[in-house]
Amino acid sequence: MALCLALSPGQGAARRALRKLITCHGDTFWSLVPARALRAFRTHPIKHTDYLHHSIVDTMHYQESLPRLPIPDLVDSVRRYLRAQKPILDDDQFRKTELLSHSFKYGIGKDLHEELVALDELHQDTSYISAMWIDAFLALRDSIAFHSNAALAFQADPNPEQNDQLTRATNLTMSSIRFLKTFRAGYLEPEVMHLYPEKTDNEQFKKLIQFISPDIVCTAASMVSAYPLDMSQFYRLFNTTRVPLPKKDELITDESGMHILVIRNGNFYAFNVLDGDGNIVKASEIHAHLKYILSDESPTPEFPLGYLTSENRDTWAQMRNELLQNGNEEALRLVETAIFSLCLDDFPVSDIDQLVQTLHHGDGMNRWFDKSFNLILTKDGSAGVNLETSWGDGVAVIRFMSEIFKDSTQEPMVTPHSYLANVDSSYFVRKLDFNLNDTLREAISKAKENFEAMKKSLTFQCFRFEKGGKTFLKRQKVSPDAMIQLSFQMAFLSLYGQTVPTYEACSTGTFKHGRTEIIRPASVYTKRCSEAFIREAYRYKVRDLRNMLSDCSEYHVRLIREAAMGQGFDRHLFALRFLAAAKRGPLIPDFFQDPAYSYLNENILLTNTLSSPLVANIAFAPVVPDGISVGYSVHQDYLKFTVASYCGRNVGEFNQGVTKCLENIFSVLEGRPIHS
Repeated sequence: MALCLALSPGQGAARRALRKLITCHGDTFWSLVPARALRAFRTHPIKHTDYLHHSIVDTMHYQESLPRLPIPDLVDSVRRYLRAQKPILDDDQFRKTELLSHSFKYGIGKDLHEELVALDELHQDTSYISAMWIDAFLALRDSIAFHSNAALAFQADPNPEQNDQLTRATNLTMSSIRFLKTFRAGYLEPEVMHLYPEKTDNEQFKKLIQFISPDIVCTAASMVSAYPLDMSQFYRLFNTTRVPLPKKDELITDESGMHILVIRNGNFYAFNVLDGDGNIVKASEIHAHLKYILSDESPTPEFPLGYLTSENRDTWAQMRNELLQNGNEEALRLVETAIFSLCLDDFPVSDIDQLVQTLHHGDGMNRWFDKSFNLILTKDGSAGVNLETSWGDGVAVIRFMSEIFKDSTQEPMVTPHSYLANVDSSYFVRKLDFNLNDTLREAISKAKENFEAMKKSLTFQCFRFEKGGKTFLKRQKVSPDAMIQLSFQMAFLSLYGQTVPTYEACSTGTFKHGRTEIIRPASVYTKRCSEAFIREAYRYKVRDLRNMLSDCSEYHVRLIREAAMGQGFDRHLFALRFLAAAKRGPLIPDFFQDPAYSYLNENILLTNTLSSPLVANIAFAPVVPDGISVGYSVHQDYLKFTVASYCGRNVGEFNQGVTKCLENIFSVLEGRPIHS
């Protein structure tokens, strides 16, 4: 009976089948399934070296029935907007913004909202924000190397012997291509958020869910608190390049490319990692080809082309056109259609600070910042990814990195003692040469000069807070994320005397073509709490300070919930502004011309978190000259941070401030007074 319900196309059938799953376990569950159904279950094939695994549930099984990203009510968005403005404006500024907001929500804003809703109704296959967000991202003209790309560091291979540059580069390359093959074959396990993994993150759930019709399967899964995530971005991981064009770039994905790009000492190489039938080239051959490249004694080019990808996008667009006109079509095609870029740096890293700087921008010449990702290996085998972010968000990248880390460390294809294939790598590896004229040489020199200036002005510094982590904070019944964000507010106030616009990214990946929403951690609660801790702690009893921490936590959890459910305000207002600009040209509504709106979107504190134990650090640059960026991760017994700033702020002082504020927060949570 249970299986018949699962196979039924009706939504009620799915509900009854999944409810059975909640209450039935082990033999009891399987006694409900007819023997004929058991024979119908897909089984795992014999493991093939081309694939990481073979999921019994198709990779895109959930995609069709993912819920659509809701458009919030305009009145709610304006109310949330004012809530975010309150702590960062003075009383006069806030009153002006309040009046503009009132006029907007009952006037032109209402008209724009209705247009947005009507437009959304015409595009049921996507989200209201997806196309606009990509368009806006691709229209940004600043250097992507310093203004939008992000860096993520792998943990070291647990087997120290495997942290050899050649060995690890080969294994990570093999695992990356296996990931590609697994995804394109539909064998990659779908991405699902399990609120009760003991009930749903198991083979029984998968064996049932695979039979539920794709048009209702997400509804069915949600009834047992399993929430599939959008996987539409995954195809952009490979063979994808952001191509510079005047005014707005273009994302190209050409799955016909069977090669990878390798960059070493500013020199470019390409070789196939898939054969004519689409099978993965033997690991021993890839090993030999990379050995050949690492042994190449070609000097660094006098004018390394990679610097151009760090330039202003319009400048780079002009120079790319110059390259094409100067006879470099084939070389550029190989660069831009490569499955990914593998960067082999010729220097070791001495510490984690140097590693994140290397991954974020490196020396400039050994990267192609336009690729969807650059896989980077330093001389000592430290590894990570430089990510171009217009095409996708954390869900795809963290999944990719986690899978290839596990595969390359648990099932390595080569070791330092492996024999190289007996192949003539000089035949298979193609070194790419570029014809440069005086215009291009001059542009590369200028790009290098600009790169070095930006590099010199940007500082990264990592630190760990060792006095506790998720375990302690959860025991105190406060949100770990709330307490971390509060420490940023306190530290900034103590150093600079301000509460400033703060950005925390939140995934909306449970919706079809969802991207991100913004959490605005600066609130009247954090401002009051920060001022009490920093300026007036002597006036309050520990109990009162503890209550303030609870208020901050409760409000922050509410913000997280709203953002994750598509009920933030930033993306909604962004879409309305996008429509206003598209339809009315320079006649932008007064609401969007309010200095307070611009100020909120300066995002002086730019923050993001990741939750993979296999990814060591996340790093990105501030988006304004006087900004601070913080990538952080929450662990059971410690907290980890990667902080960056330009010359306008002192990273070391901010890190010390965050540490001190966390110590004070932990003291109050333990019932102890604050010591200045």
